[in-house]
Parts: sequence; C-alpha cells; structure tokens
Amino acid sequence: MLDIAAELHRWCEDRRDFAVATVVAVSGSAPRPPGAALAVDADGEAVGSVSGGCVEGAVYELCQEALASGQSEVQRFGYSDEDAFAVGLTCGGVIDVLVTPVRAGTGAYPVYAAAVAAAAEGAAVAFTRVVEGPEELLGGAMYVPAGGEASGTLGGSPALDASAAAQTRALLDAGRTATVETGTEGGPPGSGGPGAAGEGDPLCGPAVTLLVESSAPPPRMLVFGAIDFAGALARVGAFLGYRVTVCDARPVFATAARFPDADEVVVEWPHRYLDSQELDARTVVCVLTHDAKFDVPLLERALRLPVAYVGAMGSRRTHLARLEKLREAGMGEAELARLHSPIGLDLGARTPEETALSIAAEIVAVRHGGTGVPLTGAHTPIHRERGTLAEAGPEAGPEAEVDAGTGTGTGGEAARARESRTV
Repeated sequence: MLDIAAELHRWCEDRRDFAVATVVAVSGSAPRPPGAALAVDADGEAVGSVSGGCVEGAVYELCQEALASGQSEVQRFGYSDEDAFAVGLTCGGVIDVLVTPVRAGTGAYPVYAAAVAAAAEGAAVAFTRVVEGPEELLGGAMYVPAGGEASGTLGGSPALDASAAAQTRALLDAGRTATVETGTEGGPPGSGGPGAAGEGDPLCGPAVTLLVESSAPPPRMLVFGAIDFAGALARVGAFLGYRVTVCDARPVFATAARFPDADEVVVEWPHRYLDSQELDARTVVCVLTHDAKFDVPLLERALRLPVAYVGAMGSRRTHLARLEKLREAGMGEAELARLHSPIGLDLGARTPEETALSIAAEIVAVRHGGTGVPLTGAHTPIHRERGTLAEAGPEAGPEAEVDAGTGTGTGGEAARARESRTV
C-alpha cells in the first residue's frame, strides 16, 4: 500500500472513503511483490496495481464490494489451465490479495492517513495490518515511524500490540515488507489456537498473521571517480531508484554540470567521504577511479562495511595488483571475496552507457540472487527472493520456486489453485 502513498495521502486529505487491495503473499512467477497495492475510492477512481494487469478488473470489483459491505477479504488468484484468459495469473504464479475498506470516521482512518502522509514525504515508516486471525482483530492497523512510537492498535491485548510493534521495527530496520506471525497474547502462537507452536512453548493464544509494509528513503549509490562512465552510471542508478552521489578529489572534474543526473557531486578524497557517511545494508559502492592512491584506502574501508555491493573498475591485471596492495594493507581473503572486480557482468560492453548497464545488471543480480545467465533455456525461477535458487538447487525448475512472501515451497497443482476466504 505504501507504494501508492502519494495518491492515498491526497485521498485522505480529502477525507475520501476507499478500499485498498494489497498483495500479502506471492509464489511462483508472480509479477508484483508483497506490498504492491491497488486502491479504489467511493467514486470509482483507481490507482496502483497488484498484478501488472492480469487480475486488475477482478480486484477492482472486490474493492467496490468491500466498500459496500465494510468487510475485509483475502482472495487468492492463480493460473487456470482451462482458460488462460480467465481471471487468473497467466504468468503461472499465485498471489494472495488482502482487500480492506478504509472509511473516514473510523478509528483506523487516522492511522492510515499518518502512514501514507509520512511515506509520501519520503520518511522511513512501516504499516502493519492483520491478514488472518480472530474476527475481532480484523481491521486493526498500526503505524511505526523510524525511531518513533507506534500509533494505532491491532485491537487485541497490549502484549499483541507490543509484539507486533517489535516485529514491525525489525522489518523497518531491514527495509523489508513481509508477513509475520505472532500470538494474540504476544510472542509465538501457542498451543491454544490454529498455527500452534510445538510442545513446551508458552501459551500465547491463537495465531495472528500480520502484513508489515516498510517504506524507506531511496537506497544510495556511491560512485567514486568523476569520469564519463560515472555519468552514464549516475543516469542508470537514478533510473533504478537510487540516490546517486558522485565523489572525486579533483574539483575540475567533480562538477554538477558534468553529472546532472547525480543527486549530489562531492569534491573530497574518496575514503574521507566514505568515513563521513552513515550507510545501510542497501548501499552500493562503485569505484571507477582505477588509481591505487584512491582505490586502496577506499576499498579498505568499503569492504569492511555492511553494504550491499562493492565493485571496482579496472583490467584483470589492475585487479590482481590491487588485491596484492589490499593484502599488504591487512585485508583478509573473506573481505576480498566481497569485491566485484572487474566490475559488471560480461555483456561485451564498450561504451560508457553499455558499461553502466553491465554494472547495474550485476548490482540487480547481487541484490536478488540472480545468476546473470540468459533466461532462455535456463531452469531457474524468474521471480525469486535472494538465496532461493541456492536453496532449491541448480537443477530446480519452476515447481521448486520459493514463496517470496512466506518462504514456503509451491508445487504444480498448488500453484494453479484459485480460492477465496473471508477474514
């Protein structure tokens, strides 16, 4: 839902009634991840998407029904062999969609309004709703800003709210959207209800499934080296949604005029600039200087930071010489193994634009656990979370894909089911 926060913020300011359909779990080759949303207001205006077009019409009708009935519902959409053009995901995946009415004047409305307002402004926030559980909890919502106190309630015990807030903060810190499970009395679900934990676990009440959506500021791409390749990479990085910084110690080259697509251009020694920054696990570092006096002190620091990606440009000879200098500086083999060098995938790139595409492709592959091989003829899942290929094994086919929303496996017949349940 937070992916359409700007539009929903406008609706909330106008005090409109609306229903929002949110993807809560996916399996197989589903086109959109958990958190993707379609919303419909009382006048029939629609924003967003849950499937890229496959089931939008059916979900639109569900939103209208939810507005009329005031009831939430979880609907499952999957592939139909009988009629590939019937309502269903012709790409072969399965999605579960939570449809919730949001009406002005209800207790949950201010919580929705606060969450979408903060997300629309680019703040780091998380929003939690009950997907499945006891009837009296349905419709509860909680908003957690980064570093702030939770607002709203899931409608159960204080222990449930405390447990939900703790799990929400953990996912917000990681910048993740996912479903989590807790008990109505907080902690893991106990033996007193569905989804019971094993013997010896504390009795924490029936299971409650929560959808936690996280919205965070754009991840950062740090590009070191004010060269023509950096200009192309800044354009691609901005296109991918990164906040791009170009840094170089040479003021004649590091100018905003040369890098109009960068969010900022910094004149500073690369390692000093890196030392001054607070970075997170989504940050990517691209070292394009291929000059030892810049590269070595910079990579010494970058490879010891918990960032998502560190790549360095240079020939294979340059790479080997750089590795020796880094070893002389005291770096271990485990740290050096994190370095992607020569930077990028083997696309045969020659121009700055082609090279930027090669680098961006490697960053995306590392982020999602991709192999970088052509999909034609490959027996690997197209849509998957990082690590699912390794878990499924090198010979895995589509039936071995891992549910990106829940982490559970999916098989042929299960992936073709279509069912609904009222919650």
